[in-house]
Amino acid sequence: MNNISYVHLLGFPNLHHFKYVMFSFLLIVYCLTLSGNFINIILVSVSKNLHLPMYFFITQVSLLDILMSTDILPNLLHIVLNEGGTMCLVACITQFYAFANSESVECLILTIMSFDRYVAICNPLRYHSIINGRFCLLSVLGAWLLSFSMMLMNAVATHKLEFCGPNVIDHFFCDFTPILDISCSDISLLQSQTILFCIIVLISPFASITVSYVYIITTILKIRSSTGRRKAFSTCSSHLIVVCIFFGTLFSVYMVPTKGQLLATSKALSLLYTLVIPLLNPFIYSLRNQDFKKAFIELIHNIQKIHKYKKSME
Repeated sequence: MNNISYVHLLGFPNLHHFKYVMFSFLLIVYCLTLSGNFINIILVSVSKNLHLPMYFFITQVSLLDILMSTDILPNLLHIVLNEGGTMCLVACITQFYAFANSESVECLILTIMSFDRYVAICNPLRYHSIINGRFCLLSVLGAWLLSFSMMLMNAVATHKLEFCGPNVIDHFFCDFTPILDISCSDISLLQSQTILFCIIVLISPFASITVSYVYIITTILKIRSSTGRRKAFSTCSSHLIVVCIFFGTLFSVYMVPTKGQLLATSKALSLLYTLVIPLLNPFIYSLRNQDFKKAFIELIHNIQKIHKYKKSME
């Protein structure tokens, strides 16, 4: 039996009058995140020019960013406004594993996207025979199932722990280490399991992406035309930017030793991958891509045509 059934999240103490500014900022970030990612999904769905494997994978990243932001931000808004918040222990554990599952799937999807770019640049003649509709569906489905099964095993193991307090978590969401800190059970087996999962969904994907880009960059440098080199690199530059920001932040939070790390630093890094990255991702992919820009302009024109048609019928 657990001795505690609720946890208190401190969030950002001592905000006082600045809490309204913080609340407004977070609400704007959440709205922009949802809008940007939903627009990407809609554009890929309605535009025939975007019915390509790379854009299909981008919609998966957008979907994951929406799920992750929705898992964290609504409760964070409540915590900021009330200068702290209370969650039942089950909800706290569930929040982390919903977040962890989204992050794990995104790691795997980014790896699939790097393979897509590798085939497109290093083996273009076989691209359509390798990266076809069947590959896209099976690889994405495999990423979701692998991550969900591993996270479910970890969640069940965490729920079986005994928690005896204190029930105060000095964070703005239920992260893995703060949850284990309030447990009074032996967590060595769970930690070993988590390390194995990190190797599968974080370290191995990053290593695969690195190898892919070594081959990609080597192939691009062999292109004699400077125009050809720029064009080839532009097809993978957005993905490379997202990979660097995403994996760089995750490694700094979960792989670098945190003993003695300031809580403020930990929270700032956590804000980066829970708020900033989901906000930036759709803009990195769309603003740097001419196909997305054309599809967006076409969508606006179509909406205007529909609006004019409705007015004329009135």
